[in-house]
Amino acid sequence: MRYEKLGTTDIEVSKICLGTMTFGNQNSEEEAHEQLNYAIEQGINFIDTAELYAIPASPETQGLTEKYIGTWLKDRSDRQDLIVASKITGPSGLTWIREDLRFGRAQLTEALHKSLDRLQTDYIDLYQLHWPERKTNFFGKLGYTHSAKDEWQDNFAEVLGVLEEFMKEGKIRHIGISNETPWGMMHYLEMSAARGLPRVASIQNPYNLVNRSFEVGLAEMSIREKVGLLAYSPMAFGLLSGKYHTGKDKPEDRLNAYGEKLPRYMGKKTHEATGRYLEIAREHGLSLAQMSLAFVTDQPFTTSNIIGATSMDHLKENIASIDVTLSEEVIEAINAVHAEISNPAP
Repeated sequence: MRYEKLGTTDIEVSKICLGTMTFGNQNSEEEAHEQLNYAIEQGINFIDTAELYAIPASPETQGLTEKYIGTWLKDRSDRQDLIVASKITGPSGLTWIREDLRFGRAQLTEALHKSLDRLQTDYIDLYQLHWPERKTNFFGKLGYTHSAKDEWQDNFAEVLGVLEEFMKEGKIRHIGISNETPWGMMHYLEMSAARGLPRVASIQNPYNLVNRSFEVGLAEMSIREKVGLLAYSPMAFGLLSGKYHTGKDKPEDRLNAYGEKLPRYMGKKTHEATGRYLEIAREHGLSLAQMSLAFVTDQPFTTSNIIGATSMDHLKENIASIDVTLSEEVIEAINAVHAEISNPAP
């Protein structure tokens, strides 16, 4: 395994992070524990979850992922060696989590303490805001249209102040943002610098071969400001395994089972681009999965690549991608496809 500093902190996280959003839906508690044990054996020290999970979101599965991690964590003697990340849900229609999903003091306090209880731990190493509170472009929306009806008022300093209190209490160690825009990242950094408030250590946004929108604006900022990317969906919900193109997919696979609810990777151009990437992988004797993951992991702005799997075979293949280095020829071929079919799945 390889490791990298988390932002400007003194924490070193594994370049592969275990994503867990299938725990409680596509994976049972026993399967979750098996994945966690194997990941740790392979040198992974970084586990990412959220109060929202499992995915797709539902009242029946909300919080199960954290609970499954908690039953695994409670009897371990190496908690101090593990980096556990979680997230507070942003404003949405998911009112079964909380009626009021703003990032106010009461909401942040309730969310954090419930996550700590489910995780059966005294602290969370990286606590993240799952998506912005304001109306802006994320979750596949490329353009920004300002809304005069957006009632949000700038509360970044207040949010950072509450998170600072949690840090002083020892309940969280560091903070991060997720599904954020360039303005959001820079404004958090400005507030931190101007008021002596905690600094965001990371940004968790989507990044994969069919969605490289992070490279526009955020990549430079990530490198220069030392706010590394925690890349989610590096396999585009399994599309970049190639199984949907080779006929090896099953009815229970994510895009087959949940494609209507999660349509980001269902477009015609997305499938066309994936077919082209599959050809590149075959030509160079690579699996498409490992080629896709290695591309994400080795970007200079990537701190950690959040992989996930529903089977142990896929988990093993995904973790083993850490040992794959892409040649210049492969990267040039990938970039040629990207130039023709840019970001088909934003």
